[in-house]
Amino acid sequence: MPEETPDSAAATRGIGQMCAEFGVTPRTLRFYESRELISPIRKGQRRLYTRRCAARLSLILRGKRFGFSLEDIRQLLNLYDLGDQQVTQLGRTCALGAERLAAMRAQRDELDLAIADLEKQLAAASALLARRSETGARA
Repeated sequence: MPEETPDSAAATRGIGQMCAEFGVTPRTLRFYESRELISPIRKGQRRLYTRRCAARLSLILRGKRFGFSLEDIRQLLNLYDLGDQQVTQLGRTCALGAERLAAMRAQRDELDLAIADLEKQLAAASALLARRSETGARA
């Protein structure tokens, strides 16, 4: 990943600003940095996050929400700089996205079945409770 310098990154933000903007903790940002997903500019102990860092973090969080592994996300992000107008990156993203979409649909189908089963069980239990409550009230 190309390094950005303070001169090349007019809009930088500190770790607090990044955390507030994206709803993450400093620990999360440092973790993503340790996994080479983002590369803030270092000024002594301070980290300065560039527009590129913010864009990458946005993609990381979206990828996580979709269920991509951090390794998949790192590989996809690193394909950006290949110089092929992101053809490789887009192709790999589409392939991984299609896989995740199929997996998510399968999970949804399983959830729909579980919900329907639970609804039946709750209805049966509620009916039984009502009958027993009526019987108990008469006794």
